[in-house]
Amino acid sequence: MVYLFNAEAGQETLHVKSEDFKYLIKVRRHKVGDELGFRNKEDIDTLHLYRLQKIEPRTAEFARISSEILRVKAEKELHIGWCVIDNKSVEKVLASLNETGVKKITFIYCERSQKNFKPDFKRFERILQASNQQCGRTEFMEFATCKGLEVFIKENPETKVFDFTDKKLECESDFTTVLIGCEGGFSAKEKEFLKNQEVFRLGTPMILRSESAVMAVASKILL
Repeated sequence: MVYLFNAEAGQETLHVKSEDFKYLIKVRRHKVGDELGFRNKEDIDTLHLYRLQKIEPRTAEFARISSEILRVKAEKELHIGWCVIDNKSVEKVLASLNETGVKKITFIYCERSQKNFKPDFKRFERILQASNQQCGRTEFMEFATCKGLEVFIKENPETKVFDFTDKKLECESDFTTVLIGCEGGFSAKEKEFLKNQEVFRLGTPMILRSESAVMAVASKILL
């Protein structure tokens, strides 16, 4: 854990209770005198350093030592247009995508997306909060939905498309927006619509699951 979110972060005295108390004192076994970083979601760029002053049965009291602006974010920005898949598959890679620095994910209902799947943004945000605390990132990934490829491409005309093609994605590629299909890939109609976009593939003969493709592409572009 690089830091912990707390609504009191920034005040001279800070109190940690409930699950955060159990995590810091019972799991991490912090002792009086230990120094820890905290951030407030209302001012996430500021890192507040505190010293653990007192441990009571259900509360830990901290005293502020210092506060400084310390932003941690990726050097590049990447917006992923991701055709809707099962939330469970998204959750498997969401923290890793956050660590690589993905700026935004727009979930798109494509022809092969199962229409009963609906992105659970509240759960995704809880995963990202835990991920930020672990990796140190000081911005939250953005989420959006889009009703179809036509709308997404109209709003993001520079989009590059991951699909079967001869062109490989090179290490020096500098994408800002990329489109990745759901399980089964794009339909014939969608491929025809996307034919004017730049299309690329990865240098592997294996067929990747949608979440594997998203993770691989993001890593290639951002890291």
